[in-house]
Amino acid sequence: MVTAYRTASCGCCKGWLQHMRANGFQVRDVVVADLGAIKRRLGIPAQLSSCHTAQVAGYALEGHIPASDIKQLLRKRPAVVGIALPGMPLGSPGMESAYGKEPFTVMSFTRGGSVQPFSAHRS
Repeated sequence: MVTAYRTASCGCCKGWLQHMRANGFQVRDVVVADLGAIKRRLGIPAQLSSCHTAQVAGYALEGHIPASDIKQLLRKRPAVVGIALPGMPLGSPGMESAYGKEPFTVMSFTRGGSVQPFSAHRS
């Protein structure tokens, strides 16, 4: 079960939730007033911030991460706090665009502050 936290006004977050459901995940959609408090509680580094935050199987998820990366995370079970896709890159799940797809890199992060590439997606 993926528990996703978002603000009421976020439309692209709904697109990401649909992507997750279409890829076999059960999703609990939680609308919150203070998303920053959730990010701090889960240990999301500020430089990796995006528009929504989620949790799955003890991992933190930040942003428009493709379901394939989350499945890889759950399969490999690395010693990280979670993974994040900073910002809102065009073409990422929920950010589909007629203007194409930007390349983007999903990052992993630890409590100690280490940030490393987890997966790269090219246009």
